[in-house]
Amino acid sequence: MKERAQEVRKSRGAKKKDEEPAVLEKIAEFPAEDRVLAERIHALVKEAAPEMLPRLWYGMPAYGKGGKATVFFQSAAKFKARYATLGFNEEAQLDDGAMWPTAFALTELTPEVEARIADLLKRAAG
Repeated sequence: MKERAQEVRKSRGAKKKDEEPAVLEKIAEFPAEDRVLAERIHALVKEAAPEMLPRLWYGMPAYGKGGKATVFFQSAAKFKARYATLGFNEEAQLDDGAMWPTAFALTELTPEVEARIADLLKRAAG
């Protein structure tokens, strides 16, 4: 929450600025296992949904349009979890019937997993 409060304070009154350096800096701070995943997610977003801009959201890398965080990466190490998470907020509109996932556990990025993520990113970007 402290990181989120700092993010909000920094963004007040500021014009749209490039937040990619801050996102890359945060990714570089992750332990190796999370860093590899986050770097590849960052690249996938740039490839599959270049209109989604990077930003920090609650201290984690996130991507979206119009100042909203549509997709985000959560480090396993930060939350002392056994896996990192790729999550989607409701702006992603990934609705599929009466129930659908909004977060995915990540342990490795195979070509099949990357293809699925790219598809989700394209759908989330609208």
